[in-house]
Amino acid sequence: MLRTRLWVGASLVGFTAAVVLGDAWLGRYPFLFLLLVLALAWAACLELLRLLAGPGQPWPWLCYMGVALVVLANLPAHLGGWRLGPCDADPWHWVLGAFTGVVLATFLVGMATYGEPGVSTRRIALTTWAVAYLGLLPSFLAQLRWPVGVGEERFSEAGTLSLALAVFVPKCADIGAYFAGRLLGRHAMAPVLSPKKTWEGAAGGLAASVAAAIGLDRIGSAPLLPGLWAEAGFGVTVGLAGMLGDLAESLIKRDGGQKDASQVVPGFGGVLDVVDSIVFAAPVAYCWLRL
Repeated sequence: MLRTRLWVGASLVGFTAAVVLGDAWLGRYPFLFLLLVLALAWAACLELLRLLAGPGQPWPWLCYMGVALVVLANLPAHLGGWRLGPCDADPWHWVLGAFTGVVLATFLVGMATYGEPGVSTRRIALTTWAVAYLGLLPSFLAQLRWPVGVGEERFSEAGTLSLALAVFVPKCADIGAYFAGRLLGRHAMAPVLSPKKTWEGAAGGLAASVAAAIGLDRIGSAPLLPGLWAEAGFGVTVGLAGMLGDLAESLIKRDGGQKDASQVVPGFGGVLDVVDSIVFAAPVAYCWLRL
């Protein structure tokens, strides 16, 4: 199991780095990374629908459509000269507009398909939640690709470093927690939701996330975070958000009676098991890097 996790994990890191660097080469029009976000969101949506199977399950077609609309809504505000006529340049207006449309659509579908009492409201709530989880939260990650207040000469570099910090810091927290828990773990952190997670592992994970934040922030020509304390604060808060994302997904799996979301990623489980920490960490990373 450990050997499988190591080689699969290394492969995932290499693939993600290649996509981020390749996307940076495209300049201001990052179709590659956005398509990766959409593909992962759809794959995770498939696994989530399996976990939520049963009476009151979300409408699958509406979940896929809603996730796609919200993720792709990150793009129009950044098309620049490709836009036709006047167009809102605030990406969050597009994203929230798309999400609002999905919420209204779920009510319309619920009214059109109403039949058995006690099911429609649950389907509406779960569909809206699924789109927020796998469409709205990843939008914070997508928006890091377009840095604000950065000159053209550093645009690609700043966008690449922002994504690297948002993706690899929570994943380093996962790695640190895994190995620290294996070596030192004694006290269970969440015995009901995830019996193998320990407080010692969490401490190791936060130490790893701080080290990753400091190292990644200093790779470029100039740091994105203002000093060592900011880098440490970024590592702690983003790493902690990633751990909460991992526990949140454990809650979903436990409630669905499953150990893993699927077996599509050897050694890790499913796509949802891989991206759970990043999805929760993305808004926190965005607050540090963009606000």
